[in-house]
Amino acid sequence: MRLMLIGRLAGPIADAGRLALARGAKVAQAESPEQALAALRAGKGADAIFVEVGRCDIAALIAALEAERFVVPVIACGVDTTAEQAAQAIEQGARDFLPLPPDADLIAAILEDASGEGEARSMIASAPAMQAAVALAARVAPSAATVLITGESGTGKEVMARFLHKKSKRSDGAFIAINCAAIPEALLESELFGHEKGAFTGAAARRLGKFEEAHGGTILLDEVSEMAPTLQAKLLRVLQEREVVRVGSNAPVKVDVRILATSNRDMPAFVAEGHFRADLYYRLNVITLDLPPLRERVQDIPALAAHFAAHYAEINGLPTRVLSGAALRMLQAHPWPGNVRELENAVHRAVLVADGDDIGPEAILLDAGLGPQGEREAAAAKILGISIRALREKLNNAAA
Repeated sequence: MRLMLIGRLAGPIADAGRLALARGAKVAQAESPEQALAALRAGKGADAIFVEVGRCDIAALIAALEAERFVVPVIACGVDTTAEQAAQAIEQGARDFLPLPPDADLIAAILEDASGEGEARSMIASAPAMQAAVALAARVAPSAATVLITGESGTGKEVMARFLHKKSKRSDGAFIAINCAAIPEALLESELFGHEKGAFTGAAARRLGKFEEAHGGTILLDEVSEMAPTLQAKLLRVLQEREVVRVGSNAPVKVDVRILATSNRDMPAFVAEGHFRADLYYRLNVITLDLPPLRERVQDIPALAAHFAAHYAEINGLPTRVLSGAALRMLQAHPWPGNVRELENAVHRAVLVADGDDIGPEAILLDAGLGPQGEREAAAAKILGISIRALREKLNNAAA
């Protein structure tokens, strides 16, 4: 876990840094957002940024990070901050809010959430297909083998990649993820391999690419199947030679990195249709982990939902929330086209809107958006054994 503090290395935010250091984080400090951006450009990566409310324009910082395609969660920190100020920081894009002086357990929870380590440790698997995938992942994690993780969107491919990293001999190194489908081809090459100063318009300084940033660790090429053919050829060279060439340079740079990749496509068919290079596919496909959709692992839903409920209650400083039997039956009856990600979002919302310590169907229905309203109400009423009219009265009472 790599943490960057923006601000003076003194006072309560420095105390937060020391607590994070005690929890095993690698802590760096920047005097200003500009200095932080310069460090990121130089390849000094961060898994989270702590910044004190009032000492930095959080919205401007997040805009600058997004403009340069740095995917780093920003944690707003504040001393004697009002609820309104904390809410404003979240509205401006902060991932979480940390009250100062810091609490060690809360810092641990926030760092775990930002890094994804909690997800990596909580590979919930009762369904046979998921158990088989986790067992295979545990066997191959200590090796240097390239792994291709396939499955529908939202099935937990990045969580599985983090699991592989945490169980590997590179677990102390960086875990760098990049979404190949989200970045235009013209920019993706620079993101992956870096560029030299003056390599193209706007390249005001040398920037290390994700492969160099992941040196000694693991890189995840998310949705690698969407990569353009020209970049597929360059990625093949990296796999073969274990070196990259920055844009604007002819000098190869050696990289020591384990490569993981994901795709939501039928890769053999995609290769046969000529959309993806066969030689690259075989290089990536040393080990394949195919993750089942959530509708095929219904028995995992109660444990997953309980995990998410406990996690988001802790992150939001709320009492433990327990899902009622009716709520669990509703969750298990839903087809979950968005898979685990959709379930996580539904439970997160339910934790926030639940009235009391129990999460009932009303809390899930109020904000989770499970299907068209009429179908949703009919399904819920059937599960609860009441009329649609009675259900609507419950919803109206809960919303009041």
